[in-house]
Parts: sequence; structure tokens; C-alpha cells
Amino acid sequence: MKRIIHKLIIASSAAALAGMAGPALAEDFELTVQADQPGDTISRYLYGQFAEHLGRGIYEGIWVGEDSDIPNTDGFRDDVIAALKELEIPVIRWPGGCFADEYNWRDGIGPRDERPVRINTHWGWVEETNAFGTHEFMQLVEMLGSEAYIAGNVGSATPREMAQWLEYMTADGNTELANLRRANGREEPWKVDFWGVGNETWGCGGHMTPEHYTHLYKRYATFLKAPEGSRPKRVASGGSNEDTSWTEALSSGAPGWMMDGVSHHYYTLPTGNWPKKGNSTGFPESEWISTLANTMKVDDYLKANAAVLDEHDPEGNIGIYLDEWGTWYDPEEGHEPGFLYQQNSLRDALVVALNFNIFHRHTKRLHMANIAQTVNVLQAVVLTEGDKAIKTPTYHAFMLYKPFMDATFIPVEFDDMSDYELGDVSVPHLSASAARTADGDLVVAVVNLHPRETAEFAGRFEGFNATSASGQTLTAGAIDAHNTFDAPNTVKPEPAQLELDDGVLGMTLPAKSVTVITLKQ
Repeated sequence: MKRIIHKLIIASSAAALAGMAGPALAEDFELTVQADQPGDTISRYLYGQFAEHLGRGIYEGIWVGEDSDIPNTDGFRDDVIAALKELEIPVIRWPGGCFADEYNWRDGIGPRDERPVRINTHWGWVEETNAFGTHEFMQLVEMLGSEAYIAGNVGSATPREMAQWLEYMTADGNTELANLRRANGREEPWKVDFWGVGNETWGCGGHMTPEHYTHLYKRYATFLKAPEGSRPKRVASGGSNEDTSWTEALSSGAPGWMMDGVSHHYYTLPTGNWPKKGNSTGFPESEWISTLANTMKVDDYLKANAAVLDEHDPEGNIGIYLDEWGTWYDPEEGHEPGFLYQQNSLRDALVVALNFNIFHRHTKRLHMANIAQTVNVLQAVVLTEGDKAIKTPTYHAFMLYKPFMDATFIPVEFDDMSDYELGDVSVPHLSASAARTADGDLVVAVVNLHPRETAEFAGRFEGFNATSASGQTLTAGAIDAHNTFDAPNTVKPEPAQLELDDGVLGMTLPAKSVTVITLKQ
């Protein structure tokens, strides 16, 4: 039901925040937050990360080795680890990606100077030293307080090889593999929370059909055994984009007790064209709006796959794991194309916020999401160059949305929403999400998608008597504004300009911005 909400037109520094020389056009928007209609819990696993052996994602990005001049602890970069700890990352997926289906876990254990050097045939045809292996990854997740999501090799390995890797990591007692782990420096078994049975089996993981992979999945999953209470959740390799055939084949062809989730991947391309995806910076407004429009298609893809699961799994036991998502641009000039290094701009921050607002609406079926990737690859949260590290706009968007982790979803409703249009492409002017935190606060996120127009925003909260409000806004002067190693703070959050009057929240939302507000009773 639409409600008339008192509009608060307030003086603010929005023009300065947006980097505008003069007054901007503005539209009035009214939002009702239905705090008296709580929904499902927004899983913290929607805020997961993905780290593949790709380019400088692991080596130079996370791991530099104990002998590096870059400050480190046990080979892990101190600056990167400190930044990642702030994010409170719930789960990290490793070692791939495409790399997973050529990886032999035995290459990455034992003394580092005795580990074999291989060729990373997927990403740049460079040498893989295997200096970063199972023990290093599990140390990483322990350092960050995260959980481990292992992507197992189906494409080029046997069920036995995968089963032995799991045994090596989780076995107790006096078994050969448990003793091998102890000999390599780890006495106690690790807790492995999630296990992916292959990766992109429709492509780099084996170019299989959904039906063929479904049979393989049942075979591999049968032998993934662990001690009572230690078995990881098993995730099948599913489809991408609009393709639901993998979810259909798996949920109808494999028993539900054998499968905890189906993986799905979706990458946002400005042009929608893989050969010419678009640039990370220096792009026109047409690629600003097309990127936002394309990323919002994930909503339809999640709905479609959820509908398939609803048919075959009405009990709701099988989740969707969106374990690769984010922007993918053309390679940066001067960088190895196979390393997938790209700059990260304000546009990427809005992509993050839009996706989170969508993810929150799919909590019944969407059990995990992992942005690709953590450091120096695709839509990274941190970029490094030598001994320097910077936090990207994507990093700041993750930080703003931290209060939503494990909060209770609250529905929101805009009154008379208008669109931002350019040519034949249109997107909503605003996007929003709300939730109730464990300590009783109300958190509201609002994204202004328009690159030039501010928005006068008024919000009322049904079932919540707000007495105080605070928040942060992420914006910048240009649509491609980004942080560099010489200017690391070009894009960073600033205090939001807002006002609370008799329970009604008013603020001016800067153009091209993400704002997250916390309200207390």
C-alpha cells in the first residue's frame, strides 16, 4: 500500500560530495520500510570471496613468501591481510575457477623447495610454483576467521584423488594421510565447510553436458566422506547466465540428500559481448548504464533457477551458490591479458550494492555468493603494486554493507519510482534494501543510479520508532573515479548528510552514490 510521506528538503553538501560545481537536478522519492514485516535471515555467506591461482591474485597479492622485502607474516602480506580482516570475510573459495580442474593437491604439500613447478595452462601459461597450497590456504582462512570452500578437481582427476584430499584435511587417528598431514606440520584436522565438485563443467572444467555431469557428480560425491560432523556441504557445478538446464538436470537427477547446493556463475559485462567487453575506466555514460542494467539481470537468473529448485526440491534443502560474480572488463593496457587485472571504479561499487540489494531478496534459495576475485583479479577488493596496496571502491561497498550480514530482511517499497534512461536502456533511479540487525538496529541501503541527478529522499519506518540515525555515503566526482597507488583515497565513504524528524528520515542522495544508514530506537 502506498503512503504519503512528509518530504524533508534539507540543506546538504551533496553537491560537494558528488564533485559538482553547481546545483544538480533532483527528484523526490518516498520509501516505506516495513520493519513490522520481518523476513528471512540474510546469510553472511552472501559476502564471500573467491581466490584463484590466476595472475597476481595469490602470488604478489596475498602471498609473497617469508623472504620477501614486503612486510609479511609467514609469507602473507601484512597490508593485505589487515585489509581483509576488516571485511570479516565469512568464506573463501579456492583454488579455482578453471585452475581447480587441473590442480593436483599433492603438488601443494610438503617442503616448498621440493614442490613441483607446473604450468598454469588456463591463465597466462606461466609457471605455478605451488608455494601456496593446502596448508597455506587453510592458514589464510584461519588468519581471517573465515571458512574454507574447496573447489575439487573433476575435469582431470579421479574420485579417489578428490576423496584423498578431503581425508588428508579432515582425518584423525593413525591413518596414512592423517600422518602425512602431521608430518607436513598440521597436527589437528582442519574443518572444511564447503566442497565444490568441479567447476564450470560446461566449459573449462570438461565441456560436459548437464546430464553427463549429473552422473559424474553422483559418482564423485559418493566417495566424499569425512568423520561424523565433519563432512563439508557438497556443491555441484551448475550453469551460468540464463541457463537453467544444469539446475534442472542436477535437481531432478541426483537425490537431494547427496547435494547441498548448485553453483551458478554470472559476470557483468558493460557491452554484453565477450570479445569486446568494455573498459574499466574512461568509459562513456552508455556503458555506465548498460553495466548497471546488465548486473541487475542476475535477479531474473536467480528467480529462474530458484523456480527449478522449487519444483524438484520443495523442502528447500538445495541452495544456489553464486560462487563467481562481478564485473569483467577488457584487459588493462600494459598488463598480461591472461592475468585479468583491471582497475576498479565507482561504477564497481554501485554494481556491488545493486547485487547485494538483489541477493537479500533471495535468501530462501541463495545460500552463498563469492565475488571474483579477492586481490588483483577482476572485481578485486584490494589491488597491489610492489609494496603498495590500496582498497578499491568495491572494498568500501563491502564495508558499508557489513551490517547486513546475518541480519533479518525487511521489505521496502518506493512510492512512484521513476527510471533513469539513456537511449533504449533504462534502470530504476534508486535501489534499496533494509534489514534488522541482531542488536535491534535498522539498517537501510539506498543506491542512486543516476550519474548526474541528486535525489531528495524521505523514508518512514513502519513498526520502528527511529530516534537517531547515522550513515555513510560513497560517491565521487566522475563515473569512473578510482583509487590509485598515488591517490589511494579518491573514492572513500564520507558521513552521510541526513536528518531525522519525528521518525521520518530525510536526506539528499548524491548522484551516482551508495548510502548505508543505521537507525536506532
